[in-house]
Amino acid sequence: MTKPKEDFSIKEISANISATKFTIGPATAYDLVEHMNYLFVNILQARNLIGLAGPNSCDPYVEVKLGNYKATTRFLQKKSNPEWYQVFAFKKEHIQTAEVEVIVKDRANITNEIIGKVSFLVSDAPLRVPPDSCLAPQWYRLEDKNKKKVTAEVMMSFWMGTQVDEAFSGAWQSDSTIISNDGVALTRSQQYYSPRLWYLRVNVIQAQDLVLRDKNMKDPEIFVKATLGTVVVRSKVSPKKNVNPTWNEDIMFVAAEPFDDSLVLSVENKLHPKKEESVSLGRYVMALSNVQKRMNNAPASSKWYNLDMPGELKTEQKQVKFASKLNIRISLDGGYHVLDECTQYSSDLRPTAKPLWRPVIGVLHLGILKATGLSEMKPMEKRTDAYCLAKYGSRWVQTRTIVNSLAPQWNEQYTWDVYDPCTVISIGVFDNGHIQGVDTVRGPWHQRIGKVRIRLSTLEMNRVYILSYPLVILQPSGLKKMGEVQLAVRFSCSSLINTINTYSQPLLPKMHYLSPLSVYQLDTLRQQAVYLISLNLSNSQPPLRKEVIGYILDVGSQTWSIRKSKANYDRVTTLLTGFLAMINWFKKIRNWTNPATTIFIYILFLLVVFFPQVILPAMFLFLFLTGLWRYRKRPRLPPHVDANLSHAYTTNEDEFDEEFDPIPSRKTGEVLKWRYDRLRIIAARMQTVLGDLATQGERLQSLLSWQDPRATAIFVCFSLIVCLVTYKIPFHYMIVLTGTHVLMHPRLRVDFPSVPQNFLRRMSAKTDSMF
Repeated sequence: MTKPKEDFSIKEISANISATKFTIGPATAYDLVEHMNYLFVNILQARNLIGLAGPNSCDPYVEVKLGNYKATTRFLQKKSNPEWYQVFAFKKEHIQTAEVEVIVKDRANITNEIIGKVSFLVSDAPLRVPPDSCLAPQWYRLEDKNKKKVTAEVMMSFWMGTQVDEAFSGAWQSDSTIISNDGVALTRSQQYYSPRLWYLRVNVIQAQDLVLRDKNMKDPEIFVKATLGTVVVRSKVSPKKNVNPTWNEDIMFVAAEPFDDSLVLSVENKLHPKKEESVSLGRYVMALSNVQKRMNNAPASSKWYNLDMPGELKTEQKQVKFASKLNIRISLDGGYHVLDECTQYSSDLRPTAKPLWRPVIGVLHLGILKATGLSEMKPMEKRTDAYCLAKYGSRWVQTRTIVNSLAPQWNEQYTWDVYDPCTVISIGVFDNGHIQGVDTVRGPWHQRIGKVRIRLSTLEMNRVYILSYPLVILQPSGLKKMGEVQLAVRFSCSSLINTINTYSQPLLPKMHYLSPLSVYQLDTLRQQAVYLISLNLSNSQPPLRKEVIGYILDVGSQTWSIRKSKANYDRVTTLLTGFLAMINWFKKIRNWTNPATTIFIYILFLLVVFFPQVILPAMFLFLFLTGLWRYRKRPRLPPHVDANLSHAYTTNEDEFDEEFDPIPSRKTGEVLKWRYDRLRIIAARMQTVLGDLATQGERLQSLLSWQDPRATAIFVCFSLIVCLVTYKIPFHYMIVLTGTHVLMHPRLRVDFPSVPQNFLRRMSAKTDSMF
């Protein structure tokens, strides 16, 4: 009996949010999430506390007790007037008692006697709705266990509010009852920012007056080794086999601000032509803070630098009479966008240099509501501690962790500025590995539960989408649904003119076209960029884990997979199916299968022959009418992963085993491993080319699919305008203008992509629906 296929479709749902389906006017904060009610208790300080041995002898702390829920402040040693300034938030659904007790205890008292306590009714808590002012705290006299007033007092305040309250982000929450005070920080909402990345270009030109270690060596093989942090890049061996070598080669790095690492350039001589061992002939150390920053294609100035001999100590007072020299051009190129994500899933396309940024065109609002039906990620404890992470641009936002829940409710809202509508926001759901169940080998490993990508260009402006996305991951055993996550998304456009104008602009900054980087360079530099981002964010507190960053940035997405190759092959054949259908349709016309249709086509043929000027108007009129006809069948929801398109069901276990087999392979036999890995690398490149071919065809199809409503509207209007213009302008004039433009002298042509090319590159493809 075959296993039934799971439902991987996205669904529209209803949620108790204040935003309407179409937002008119300015958006309000937290209008895309459901408001959750909390009882806040703010413990500030106490005074006149007396321990068993008198004043300043107690180690006080406060315990807030609400039914079965208890929360404690940190304890302070030898304090009669302690200060805590801690906030506790109890979810309204968790409140099962009418009274709250605030108990001041002494940790140094082994008899567990309390110093005093004060209680209040939950119904007495005032309601506070931001932007109302904060409630002023008050001093409360404590009572001992016999309910007699004592001299000790505690300063506190309490109120009813929601997660909109500014105290909520730093508060202890009743969702984290099993977490100690030290671990609460690991469950709170966090924001991270990727470091600002630059491309560092080192153009090694030549060297002079090098001193060889072996004076008798003939035909020395000299190269330059550049080191930045832990990344080492070597130039080619100089074709000039003497002490004045030349290279004229670019060495590229990715550098992150602040520039803590220095660039080390070492001129090396190979000891043996067939071995990798080399000896240094001199080196130069440069601080990146002194490197020229360039915004355009103008070459950086070349300079000669004196090389320090190996083992030589450099001092400022030292007079250098003779030294080997190295001539280089070095610059930090701010006109590029440092690619850290897959190009088809980029969330940011801006250049590094801020003066080159385009104006903001809109705002993206994301409401992370909740998840349902999650799998148990810690089988030993039978629990899941889930949080959600969203990345757009350089900003990463992490929701709070809901402890021990398979249906966590976050209801957190975030906002990003949008500079380009053809970008993608990535949202991932993870299990917090810092909370119990820590892997003894890997440490606090954060397991992935699933990921969602949303392309902004597929969203209608100012419309609120409330959708439930399936969380799907690919495992060696096959495709598995881990649950669903509910999101509310809105793309608000602040400037419609700027938004439309972006479709005519190059997708990447101009430097990518004026001085393009090779595919190999981009792939290597992307690995460096991901490494620097992981290193930077893992140094935060709490750290953002490397496995989380890699999953969001799609590290390893270009690896070989039979499943991907089959899927891309089917995409290409699907596109070719349309041409085959046209051929079969023409055969039916020739065979007079339908006489009326054949007569109609023949009349159209005569009109084209005798009135050629109607060819272009008729073509664009057909595109215009087709676009209008398909408007009623336009997609109502943004695209999501498609299990059938990705061949997740037709792939067998052996092919899945090969897909998850790492490089180098785990298979036995060194020769087999080497040949197999080489085949996979070559096949991965072929697979990428096949996918790019399918993407181009799908972009053509998306012109009239209304998947990107703004782009299709632009193209439909453009078709109508061209229809009218080409009807008025004689056909032979159009041919002459086109031929003249194509055969224009190179000096008169602009090397930037044309407006139609830029427009087409921004169209969405089915890559958005693939794993």
